[in-house]
Amino acid sequence: MPKFVVQFAQFHEDFRLPELDALSQLENVAISFDRSSYSPISPFLIVDIASAAAAARLVRRGILIRSIFEYWASGQTYAEVFAETEQIRDRWALYKQSSFRFIVEAFGKSLAQEEKLRIIESFSYLGFEGAIRMKGAEAEFFVCEEYGEEPGPLKRVWFGRVVGRGSRELVERFDVKKRRYLGNTTMDAELSLVMANQALARSGTLVYDPFVGTGSFLVTCAYMGACTMGSDIDGRQIRGTAGFRRNTDGIMANVAQYGVAGRVLDTAVFDVTQSPWRAGALFDAIVTDPPYGVRAGAKRLGRRAGAQAMRSLQEIDGVANHLRDDYYPPTVAYEMSDVVDDLLAFAAARLVDGGRLVYWLPTVADEYEPADVPRHPALRLVANSEQPFGKWSRRLITMEKIRQADLDETDAGPAAAVHDPAHKNFRDRYFSRFEQL
Repeated sequence: MPKFVVQFAQFHEDFRLPELDALSQLENVAISFDRSSYSPISPFLIVDIASAAAAARLVRRGILIRSIFEYWASGQTYAEVFAETEQIRDRWALYKQSSFRFIVEAFGKSLAQEEKLRIIESFSYLGFEGAIRMKGAEAEFFVCEEYGEEPGPLKRVWFGRVVGRGSRELVERFDVKKRRYLGNTTMDAELSLVMANQALARSGTLVYDPFVGTGSFLVTCAYMGACTMGSDIDGRQIRGTAGFRRNTDGIMANVAQYGVAGRVLDTAVFDVTQSPWRAGALFDAIVTDPPYGVRAGAKRLGRRAGAQAMRSLQEIDGVANHLRDDYYPPTVAYEMSDVVDDLLAFAAARLVDGGRLVYWLPTVADEYEPADVPRHPALRLVANSEQPFGKWSRRLITMEKIRQADLDETDAGPAAAVHDPAHKNFRDRYFSRFEQL
């Protein structure tokens, strides 16, 4: 099978393979590669794919992928690259009369323009006779010197023909600084887009965010073709009466800005633990960032122990308080481990078979163990990627529904309940600077 080389962006290294796997499923492109050969400190990965067209299709939605090129040669020296290229002379002939251009880069080092020209000229033995075009060339060749993240000697030279590019430009397009509406819980653009890929968001699917906040996931998943819906217990974030940029029509301002009004179906205000959704499978994906109390505390409907429902029963201007339009029901704190357990139970009941749950799980870094990730008998763990912040991390958890959940079936995790999971009481731990409570 033909060899290709994926060129990753050197960001969020723990997320790159899960996104690649998701893209393979999204685009129905079979890929094979040696997982042990993947290195987070290298942007390159050799993969086997049936054709150049399939390779281009694979990466076209990639957020953490810069490009993919048809493998021609690699080596520790240019002499090794030239010798390997000599073995594929029949491939040179295909592009003898084609317009072309060379791209020369280095990873871990800056190359002067004179060096780049010297490298390009060293490939003149290929004998290409077509016009050189910096834009719109029929064939584009890529040379990269890989030195590594730390200064050091040349490790490898890569050479091949570019066949496709990812969608890195969307990171700039969805930059939160450019959005009309922005709140203190808004997820950054790059990870919002990665989550849309992890959720397999595409045309014909319905994606739901039960902690919608300022609606980042509604917009990115809708841009990828899905129909989206969201809810939150706090309607102020949805309406735009809270956050950094207020009175802008809230979520719908961003929906209009990115031209996805036809796919963002609606938002609603309710407590997801008292969900009004009808029973049964509804959603193809649930994508969310549950509130864990760092920027916004998690709440659910309820009264503190011993509290009386006196104010709710009072009449104001002849109308019972709880029936007034401006009535705000009482809420209580919602502990992080309870939030996640309820989220998994909700996903097991409301996802279609094969549907995905993609959510963030905060953990205390020094106490985390793989067994801390909550489990459910109806959900399979697909990916677990860490974004570290020093003493704490957040993990992007991707799960897939593998069967219908029984009515009395509950969360089965953490798998080993010999200690409290590293996300339990996370808010208290965070504000105590992770001292033991």
